[in-house]
Amino acid sequence: MITLVKADLRDIPAMQALVLSEIKEGVILDRSEDEIATNIRSYVLAKEGETLVGYTALHIHSPRVAEIRSLIVDEAYRGRKIGQRLVEFAVKEAKSLYVKEDVLVLTYQPRFFEKLGFREISKEAIPEHKIWADCIKCIHFPVCNEVALVYKLS
Repeated sequence: MITLVKADLRDIPAMQALVLSEIKEGVILDRSEDEIATNIRSYVLAKEGETLVGYTALHIHSPRVAEIRSLIVDEAYRGRKIGQRLVEFAVKEAKSLYVKEDVLVLTYQPRFFEKLGFREISKEAIPEHKIWADCIKCIHFPVCNEVALVYKLS
């Protein structure tokens, strides 16, 4: 059975191992151990027993906007709605934290998020500090194929 749990610092090595191939392909941004540790409260994990099979993070940009980051599901576990459960958890968490307007996502898989109620927006609508804080670290910057989508909370 797959359970969703909040991450703790002991999970960092398994988290980094799970995303390694996606980082090499430029699908997910590389995050250092220290960066993950600093943001550990943002992460929710999908586990089967003690085995990490997926995770995501909800990053708060402002009282108005949060972002779903680093969504990953182990290839062997895909197609079992684990990604959907992780996204739904993050949206529910954004609501419980009283994020006022939107949950943002930048993705190469827009159809997945559209099925969950997200809608595409122009990248120009993304908060500027997001671009300089994260996108500049990407191997694809400044030519990005990711699609920006939002889930409206209000």
